Amino acid sequence: MVATEPSKGPPGPRSSGFLGTARVSEPGALVCALQALKKQFIDFRFRYPLDVIRGSGTNTSLSYYLYSDKLSWSALRLDTDGIPQAWFRMTGKQYWPAYIAWYGLVNLGHYLHKQDEAALDVFLNQVNWLKKNAVVRSGRSVVWTMNFDYPVGSVTLRAPWVSAHAQGLCISALVRGWRITEDKSLLELLEGCSKVFMEDHREGGIRIPLREGALYTEVPGGPQPGIMDGFLTSLLGLHDLFVETGNQEVKQLFLDGIAGLKSWIHSWDFRGKWSWYGSHEYLCSPAHHCINRLLLQVLGEITADAELAAIADNWNLDRLNTVGRVQVYLLYNWTQSLSRIRYKTWQLRPARSGRALASESSCLGSPTTPGGSHSEVAAPAKEDSQQNKRP
Repeated sequence: MVATEPSKGPPGPRSSGFLGTARVSEPGALVCALQALKKQFIDFRFRYPLDVIRGSGTNTSLSYYLYSDKLSWSALRLDTDGIPQAWFRMTGKQYWPAYIAWYGLVNLGHYLHKQDEAALDVFLNQVNWLKKNAVVRSGRSVVWTMNFDYPVGSVTLRAPWVSAHAQGLCISALVRGWRITEDKSLLELLEGCSKVFMEDHREGGIRIPLREGALYTEVPGGPQPGIMDGFLTSLLGLHDLFVETGNQEVKQLFLDGIAGLKSWIHSWDFRGKWSWYGSHEYLCSPAHHCINRLLLQVLGEITADAELAAIADNWNLDRLNTVGRVQVYLLYNWTQSLSRIRYKTWQLRPARSGRALASESSCLGSPTTPGGSHSEVAAPAKEDSQQNKRP
């Protein structure tokens, strides 16, 4: 799910992004480290300003499933064309398709909720970027690639790499762009977007085949089950694509993913009260947990699956008593710290070239999610990539 955090107050003037194009003085490694620790231990808050938008999965809806007007975009920088680039100490500024799609979807939400025409222009600008930067591979498979190397824990993703997190958000953005503009070139791209879900993650795709169903991975080559919000975001993208096109192959890919989710859901579940990040790398932050819970809630409603709905309900913060909150806070910080020590992030140095040769260590927020996310996300948001990975 983009690198976003709750803002201290209401968003800035007009929805056209709230991201400045002015030159920003980027902080050094020490400042980044101190801010990361402050965010982890001192700024920890259980509440995260993100809501489910009902009815977003129909073929007439323009809304995305999650929305907030209280997100900041501190890790993003607008280029001269109004397209955000994510900034991290280890990567510098890079175009992440997932964050571009999420930034667009949030602005589409501003347009729908506030009748802000400028925000609609921002959304369509992001859709246009996604259209121009879509990669058509053999067999007319359409993907959006990350064109930089990106270490994630013990895995280093080599440019150009693909991600279920990015694919899902980009599909959802293009579906809504098509509904608004009826630009047939968008529909042509959408026709090839599902093919990467059929391709094995060891062969340039994002599919992890299971005995029953499949997982769609945000980090190809990473350990199973992978990052939850990136997977859930990809399922919503498939659902949007099926609802729009009626393609039965896409429906089956969605059902494969739901079967895979049901097979692995308990691996992400921490004692029926919270969610794990990735393959038990560390306990999710409140922001990331909120995203996991809301995405799972949406999928439970779409599929009318009582088990998924019950787990999402168990993860509701309102069910967490004082003892549970203390437990989550302590375990989150303990496992986060162990992960930082394991990967020795303080020893990492920024890449000297345009490619990211080391794990991200962001002090301005981190995109998925990643997806990335993928990720914290405002929807699919992400954490420090060396531990992650969330839009």
